[in-house]
Amino acid sequence: MNLEKILAISGKPGLYVLKVQTRTGFVAESLIDGKKITVNLKSNVSLLSEISIYTYEGEKPLTEVMQIIAKKEKNGQAISHKEDNATLTAYFKEILPDFDEERVYPSDIKKVLNWYNTLQAKGLVTDLAPAPAETKEEKALATEEKPKKAPAAKKAKAKKEEE
Repeated sequence: MNLEKILAISGKPGLYVLKVQTRTGFVAESLIDGKKITVNLKSNVSLLSEISIYTYEGEKPLTEVMQIIAKKEKNGQAISHKEDNATLTAYFKEILPDFDEERVYPSDIKKVLNWYNTLQAKGLVTDLAPAPAETKEEKALATEEKPKKAPAAKKAKAKKEEE
């Protein structure tokens, strides 16, 4: 599993897996206790695959940051998100040396480490590699329509009209 269906829901602790989409929202299952909840469309929901961390050069996708943590920790647990802010910031500097310290707050670092540890505890860290992105050419080929063949009856009628 990659981060495509992993959600963070504002006001709800932990992470959730998107299960089913409904007319009025969707059903999500907690990674912590496995309970299913319904979430309406008015809730503030973030897909982990869409989150990025500010760096001085731009933004780094959360998937890449988690891959760096997994590599550093050899797919094991990272430090606890309950450490003091100085320890968390120092750890995050090891992971992402160029993160923007003015725009990435200690609370953000805590969330990232908490999310990583939650995913690691569920055995999802080894599969964090993003799905290979299709190139523009592959997308063009996939969406290109094949010419439709005219049915035999239409061909015969067209042939008669020509004669």
